[in-house]
Amino acid sequence: MTISRETVLEALKSVADPVSGSDIVSAGIARAVTVEGSTVRFVLEIDPGKSEAYGPVRDQADAAVTALPGVGKVSAMLTAHSQKAPPDLKPKQPAQAQQPAAPQKVPGVARILAVASGKGGVGKSTVSANIACALAMQGRKVGLLDADVYGPSQPKMLGVSGRPASPDGKTILPLRNHGVTMMSMGLMTGEDQAVIWRGPMLMGALQQMLLQVQWGELDVLIVDLPPGTGDVQMTLAQKTHVDGSIVVSTPQDVALIDARKGIDMFRKMNVPVLGMIENMSTHICSNCGHEEHVFGHGGVAQEAKKLGVPLLGEVPLHLDVRLAGDNGTPIVAAQPDSAQAKVFLDIATQLVDAGAA
Repeated sequence: MTISRETVLEALKSVADPVSGSDIVSAGIARAVTVEGSTVRFVLEIDPGKSEAYGPVRDQADAAVTALPGVGKVSAMLTAHSQKAPPDLKPKQPAQAQQPAAPQKVPGVARILAVASGKGGVGKSTVSANIACALAMQGRKVGLLDADVYGPSQPKMLGVSGRPASPDGKTILPLRNHGVTMMSMGLMTGEDQAVIWRGPMLMGALQQMLLQVQWGELDVLIVDLPPGTGDVQMTLAQKTHVDGSIVVSTPQDVALIDARKGIDMFRKMNVPVLGMIENMSTHICSNCGHEEHVFGHGGVAQEAKKLGVPLLGEVPLHLDVRLAGDNGTPIVAAQPDSAQAKVFLDIATQLVDAGAA
């Protein structure tokens, strides 16, 4: 029997909301209901102050959907959403100001390294995957968290597929390839399925992927951030102890404008900026050997010098880098002796020598 989204919603309506007295669908608690084959996924978005009351509700919702004919697997995520209070226009005395909670460490993870970009399309995910593999090749225990929830690409880059298992319904077992332990929202959704979430759900998912994934003992966890300076970046820096960041940019001025904003964000969030990487630095024709600076040249080096951060490397624009990523084997694993791979290996060596990985 084929299960439909409407059937799932009807089943969820049988579960009462302990706060409003109505059902969890009418109360707006049950969200992001998706059906893929025999697998059903949904999110219960709750007030964090009432989390204890909703533990049994999650179990009831899970059981109600599991009992439906045609359902093979149910994934019910519980995420917190705080109601915004009216703004207090009266200035508070310093003694009354609330101190934010200190960023916490991820259990078992020695260091967290964020890879960011001011804008999309500069190859940040390619850089993240290759640095992760390069560090693994140097004997480091490496994890890679694909935090780009709306556009996850690391499952494709690392050649990983399948659904992560959960032995107890609370923790998630990540997948592994090329010596890298990896978790991504792309493993929880279909390739063609959009994640349509607002900020609170987004931040809740990031917290779960950081703290409810069994990462094991890692020397470094690389976090592949989405482009920009939004909710994910702020949540990571405020809630988690991030040891350092790397900003990726192409040499062109339009990319550097946004790269500056990324570096400014990390500095305001007290996250050390370890350096910049210039991607698509130069192109050498595979037929005639002619070198051409498609996106300009030296822009990132000049920007790094002006901002007082190291230039970690200049990655050329090369067909093999793209093909390797599309085939699920990053260039450092597919062609470790190539000139393109050596750039990433050199960056990894710099990170190890600096104690950042």
